[in-house]
Amino acid sequence: MKCLRDIGEDALIGKLLKGFPSGNLHTGPGDDCAVVDPGRGRLRLLKTDAIVAGVHFLPEAAAAKVGWKAVARVLSDFAAMGGRPEYLMVTVALPPETPVKWVEGLYRGIRRCLETHGGVLSGGETTAVPEGSAAVISVAGEGSVARGELVLRSGGKPGDVLAVTGRLGGSIAGKHLSFTPRLLEGQWLGRMGARAMMDLSDGLAKDLPRLVKASGCGFEVNSEWVPRTRGSSLEKAVGDGEDYELLVAIPPQKWEAGLKEWPEEFANLTKIGFLTNEGGELSGGWEHFF
Repeated sequence: MKCLRDIGEDALIGKLLKGFPSGNLHTGPGDDCAVVDPGRGRLRLLKTDAIVAGVHFLPEAAAAKVGWKAVARVLSDFAAMGGRPEYLMVTVALPPETPVKWVEGLYRGIRRCLETHGGVLSGGETTAVPEGSAAVISVAGEGSVARGELVLRSGGKPGDVLAVTGRLGGSIAGKHLSFTPRLLEGQWLGRMGARAMMDLSDGLAKDLPRLVKASGCGFEVNSEWVPRTRGSSLEKAVGDGEDYELLVAIPPQKWEAGLKEWPEEFANLTKIGFLTNEGGELSGGWEHFF
């Protein structure tokens, strides 16, 4: 009998989603967020994400940083669609022996992230897990994006410039607990006409092939162009995961003009390669269940 370790996350999702009706979804499972078209006004973005002690953070990590990360992960997915956050709900599933001060610290981090980047805590749930089990923090969010500025993973074309914000690698050194979701950068890229975008949560080596597959393209990456966090090798830059930077495909005619207008206060935007008709290979990246 096959287990989750045998097939991995992407294959599992493909199996589970077969046969579900799409309803009136504008964009369903397979992108950074689901998209709902209410018929007027801004498009609605829906997202849920969870972090687990021992997987996404160490038990000794500062509670406020854990709270920041739990919310910032969802905001990063809104950024990848060119959107902004609006309402969030938080579910915490905790062992009974969890100190009250730790939970208070968790919510301080949640509040700081929302105060910094926008969004309102609108509700949630608390529940217990068996004694000795790992803590789980799940965040569900609703955001929005202006019509005409939505960016999906599937819009890339051969010849598009591939670029990333910020620098990659080194998440294990603590960056994964204090990253900045690139909301302003994502909104700007949506306005400038980016064709495809996603956030880098599982590493460039894992996420770029997902964007390429959705767009029906190949890719070529110049390893010398990949911006790296200080002390990170190329292997770590493409494979560590939890960078939460944006990976974007931009039409070549808009790349040069857009780069000249890129605001100085934003994270750096660096060209790393191109979309091609076919081919491309990177190794590494985070794989759930392995």
